[in-house]
Amino acid sequence: MEEKQFAGILNGAVPGEPVKKDENSRRGNWGNQIEFVLTSVGYAVGLGNVWRFPYLCYRNGGGAFMLPYFIMLVFCGIPLFFLELSFGQFASQGCLGVWKISPMFKGVGYGMMVVSTYIGIYYNVVICIAFYYFFMSMTNLLPWTYCNNPWNTPDCSGVLGSGKQFNATLANATTSLVAGVTEVVNRTKRTSPSEEYWKHYVLNISDGIGTFGEVRLPILGCLAVSWFVVFLCLIRGVKSSGKVVYFTATFPYLVLTILFIRGITLDGAINGIKYYLTPQWQKVLDAKVWGDAASQIFYSLGCAWGGLITMASYNKFHNNCFRDSIIISITNCATSVYAGFVIFSILGFMAHNLNVPVSEVADHGPGLAFVAYPEALTLLPISPLWSMLFFFMLILLGLGTQFCLLETLVTAIVDEIGTDWIIRNKTVVTLSVAIVGFLLGVPLTTQAGIYWLLLMDNYAASFSLVIISCIMCICVMYVYGHKNYFRDVEMMLGFPPPLFFKVCWRFISPVIISCIMIFTVIQYKPITYNNYTFPNWSLGVGFCMAMSSVLCIPIYALYKISRSPGATFRERLKFACRADPKWGPALQEHRTGCYAPLVSEDTVESRPLKEKEELKEELREELKEDETERKDDISLTIQGSNGSTNTHNSPNPSA
Repeated sequence: MEEKQFAGILNGAVPGEPVKKDENSRRGNWGNQIEFVLTSVGYAVGLGNVWRFPYLCYRNGGGAFMLPYFIMLVFCGIPLFFLELSFGQFASQGCLGVWKISPMFKGVGYGMMVVSTYIGIYYNVVICIAFYYFFMSMTNLLPWTYCNNPWNTPDCSGVLGSGKQFNATLANATTSLVAGVTEVVNRTKRTSPSEEYWKHYVLNISDGIGTFGEVRLPILGCLAVSWFVVFLCLIRGVKSSGKVVYFTATFPYLVLTILFIRGITLDGAINGIKYYLTPQWQKVLDAKVWGDAASQIFYSLGCAWGGLITMASYNKFHNNCFRDSIIISITNCATSVYAGFVIFSILGFMAHNLNVPVSEVADHGPGLAFVAYPEALTLLPISPLWSMLFFFMLILLGLGTQFCLLETLVTAIVDEIGTDWIIRNKTVVTLSVAIVGFLLGVPLTTQAGIYWLLLMDNYAASFSLVIISCIMCICVMYVYGHKNYFRDVEMMLGFPPPLFFKVCWRFISPVIISCIMIFTVIQYKPITYNNYTFPNWSLGVGFCMAMSSVLCIPIYALYKISRSPGATFRERLKFACRADPKWGPALQEHRTGCYAPLVSEDTVESRPLKEKEELKEELREELKEDETERKDDISLTIQGSNGSTNTHNSPNPSA
């Protein structure tokens, strides 16, 4: 039988019958490619684009941050993004299933799951705080506008004046601005109403990370609402979330545009934009600026979280993921820059009214979103409306990322267990993960919750992500083989990866990732929250969280080697690194070319890629030997012109 007759015959398929699609495969589950692009944009563009990127610009001298940021985007961000998209799309598997490419490195997938779990826990707490601010904005007067509230201290000084002005209408609020500014300037120490509202009312923050205090019931309720919304949007997997992202991924841009137009019309906004765009060239040569730029690209795109691999696994096999990676990465970068214009215009307005430099207006981290921005919103006409729009935008930005984080965990669990019950009851798995995530997030709603949130953000999802991404590059390019992977991409897309991406995957990106690791170690400083320094025991907990994802890699590697056949360690190691026979496209119809199964008379077996050429040659030699044996055993007959038959073994005497 000819070899082409057996193309697509795999896992029990019957020769001569049409190849059936695997019902469990999720190829093409996106309604269309727009849904995948919007979901990926929603995943990559999150809360970090709204406050982390502007903060890094703010800290590193504005325009001096832009040059290294764009360089890191080109040489590290886009190539890594394309690598993960092509990885997941080719295998049609989640962050665990794709490691059939080299089973020993499956611990990388488990590490991605651990990281996604940590991020999903504290990320939803940030979303629930945005929910809380959104609900509290449904009033005629924002509660953080003035200083005459029970939670305020004597050091509080609002831009709009003291409590005597409280009875002023919203129309008179703008008129009283000058008097309020004069009072603020004459103060030697100023605490804004929004900061005291954040610390003393929303968080009711304790004096340390070990003092949990009471659970903040309003925050706990908003956390339940947040998880419930995420579950409802994922109740049918990407079939439901793909429809939701039409709104969640596009509405934030509408709000940003509205806020941008309003921001640039405020007094002093131009000063903030100048600070944003004007580089301080002495900082360009600072290694820390380059390290911050690389880390921002790395984290904002969501590489090594497992979400990109999972979302791409739902694509059609021949989808142009190269085009998608370019579009999504550039959109992410543009959103960060655009959000910077919005925020710095507001910061310029605040600096103008407070008569202070732009560099002294904002706090870092969550403070930029929940302290500085709410205070700026009180200065706008119809401030409750602007506040509702802004926090609704934060909610949508957060949900876009949270959808993918939860789907990553659910997909990995379903793929790993793979039983019929699990596949049929994926909704139950989704609900279970949501409930566990809610319960694990409860400690973050206590009075010490903000300390634990910052600890998880700085340790659980920083250094470990860099290590995971570096090992992934090494595995794909050097263990599996760059030539093999380039051939896989060409088989899937119809064209090989561009030369630039080949060079980045093999050399440039791993070097940059290694530099990030070096910067992280050299520039390490214990984290602080305002004037609070975290105790050593809490830093130990942070390191344990960071190492819990990284240790998955060597632990699983040792386990896989110990379970592999072989007489020596080298033989076991070689077998554990070899691609699984099931590695390749998920659907039978796509297992062509080097993944087409080779057939003998008794068995139908799919061969690993690296053994394909050798096996084909062996098959040809066996066919030739069989033919030679038949020639020796069977007489050759020749049909004569007179119709008689002559045989060489038994000659006819009358011939």
